Amino acid sequence: MYRDFFKRLIDFTLSLIGLIIASPIFLIVWILLALSQNGKAFFVQPRPGKNGEIFKLIKFKTMNDATDQEGNLLPDEQRLHGLGKFVRKTSLDELPQLVNVLKGDMSLIGPRPLLIEYLPLYSNEQARRHEVRPGITGWAQVNGRNAISWEKKFEYDVFYVENLSFTLDLKILILTIKKVFVAEGINSNTSVTMEKFKGSEN
Repeated sequence: MYRDFFKRLIDFTLSLIGLIIASPIFLIVWILLALSQNGKAFFVQPRPGKNGEIFKLIKFKTMNDATDQEGNLLPDEQRLHGLGKFVRKTSLDELPQLVNVLKGDMSLIGPRPLLIEYLPLYSNEQARRHEVRPGITGWAQVNGRNAISWEKKFEYDVFYVENLSFTLDLKILILTIKKVFVAEGINSNTSVTMEKFKGSEN
């Protein structure tokens, strides 16, 4: 009952309340990012959701579009500016995804929506992460976020799918609040963002 009905009801209610309460912060971050990035405050990208259906993910844009002499984007660490670092560290970049939750593309809690190009790289077990709606936060995020390996992250995702419950969601929500305040696991061990998934060795 929770998985099929109450989870979606809670998602809609809390995301609506969250957007209303956070609207002043939302507007301030929007304006500051737009001023610092030539009017570009949002990052919109197609991502696979439940059952692999594609939707448009919305986040605050934390990296500029600086390129080298050949027109190629500079490495992430060179494009992540001061304001962007702060927005990422405080997880404010995730705030626009509440709109995705309202629309039903996402849930507040679930496996993070990743790149479309990863779909053919998953093993059958890893692909189970798409049996539920993707989330703004999830079991993998409170157990390491970007500081753990892809394989471990997918293990956590599948664990969540198999054990989805109100109790687990509440635990993840509480741990997420803690993680935001201590800013743990935002970057991988070798990059300011997570390295791309290239398929599992197994």
